[in-house]
Amino acid sequence: MNEMITSSVLSRRVLILGGHRLSRICSLPSAVAPPTLYPAAAASAFGRCCSPLRAASSKPGTANDAVVVAGDGNYGNKQVISVTPRLYDYLLANVREPQILRQLREETASIRGSQMQVSPDQAQLLAMLVQILGAERCIEVGVYTVVGFLWWLCGSAEGSGYSSVAIALVLPDSGCLVACEKDTKSLEVAKRYYDRAGVSHKVHVKHGLAAVTLKSMIQNGEVCSYDFAFIDAEKRMYQEYFELLLLLVRVGGVIVIDNVLWHGKVADPLVDDSKTVSIRNFNQILMEDKRVSISMVPIGDGMTICRKL
Repeated sequence: MNEMITSSVLSRRVLILGGHRLSRICSLPSAVAPPTLYPAAAASAFGRCCSPLRAASSKPGTANDAVVVAGDGNYGNKQVISVTPRLYDYLLANVREPQILRQLREETASIRGSQMQVSPDQAQLLAMLVQILGAERCIEVGVYTVVGFLWWLCGSAEGSGYSSVAIALVLPDSGCLVACEKDTKSLEVAKRYYDRAGVSHKVHVKHGLAAVTLKSMIQNGEVCSYDFAFIDAEKRMYQEYFELLLLLVRVGGVIVIDNVLWHGKVADPLVDDSKTVSIRNFNQILMEDKRVSISMVPIGDGMTICRKL
């Protein structure tokens, strides 16, 4: 679990981008939009907790250490951008965050567990993928809201009500998002935001174990009838969720998996807890899976975008 800052207006999440592991400290005052991240008071904490992965190195003399170089010389010393606090501020300032999503984020920012929601830049990417696909039928596995944080502590659902609203907003009126979640309280909070966003008619809530729900959909003849799916749930279940969704998503459809870089732990051979090992194994299996084309994207905690072939 990510470390928490005791201040009621600060939350921390881990970002993996450009080979660096960054612990993001977010200040979310309700009167400011977009939010001011990394306040000066937190600068020293940021410096203490962040260190580059061993596979990459900072390019000396670069402003804010914003450029890193792959440690493997076979990549030709390719330089890539590493997201610094200042650069991430700039990135978020260029996210077109719908007002209802901003309200959801700001209203839940001070609640313990708020760092589990997808970030605005992640939600924007998900929404754009849905639009590019022209998707009408989508599935989300894990409709987490901060009220369901204790489920996360127990290893259960940890998706985001934020992400499901973001997806539903860009669906046509005739579209549908099947939202799979087992935590009743999380669903209650999410439903309030569905109503406020005017997307309740697009969201079909499935309360219960996601694997059971997906199997039931398959048995009901819904194979190859969905355009897009997003997985942000129990990490040790990723492989099973993926296999079930691969049956439900059409050829040419997209499946996105969150947290594939898992706070940078997947790249550290010394880390061998069950969740890290599960994600590491899943990533390796996916790398060799010829049923999909893939792109692992270093946004948020890492996302892999899969297109069914």
